[in-house]
Amino acid sequence: MANTPSNMLPLGTEAPDFNLLNTISDKTENLSHCKGKEGTVILFICNHCPFVIHINSEIVKMAKEYQKKGIQFIAISSNDAVKYPQDAPHLMKKLAATENYSFPYLYDETQKIAKAYNAACTPDIYLFNRELKLVYRGQIDDSRPGNKIPVTGIDLRNAMNNLLEEKPISPKQKPSIGCNIKWV
Repeated sequence: MANTPSNMLPLGTEAPDFNLLNTISDKTENLSHCKGKEGTVILFICNHCPFVIHINSEIVKMAKEYQKKGIQFIAISSNDAVKYPQDAPHLMKKLAATENYSFPYLYDETQKIAKAYNAACTPDIYLFNRELKLVYRGQIDDSRPGNKIPVTGIDLRNAMNNLLEEKPISPKQKPSIGCNIKWV
């Protein structure tokens, strides 16, 4: 397992737009169509990464909870599906159904969007406000595969709660750690 940290895109950065295949609906989606009323969480994930597998059920739980509050979740896989066939779009669709994703799972075949977000690892997590300005990037919590710390999502939850309550979000944010994006 690689331990690649997030690149920590500068706070205040505007979310780059995209037009990507939603592997669940088989339709192209863009950011303005998918974004949330109060905020948007964009997650760079993939099917096979042990770091993503470790937090997947918490992501699903958080998404269902916060979508009701106006924060939309959007997952994007940018991995090279030729070298890593387990991350192919048809298997993304299957995983989304198995895990009961309530959010789009988009495929970034050209890896252009991962580069636009300066994404480095899976999971790489970004929270944007209603104006699509970056207010949080980093880990969901301190849990990692094998470290015996329970997955709670506390760091991302705190950021989303502060966003919803219009409270300041601390700029001291820990990078996410995971497998590197599998570049072409």
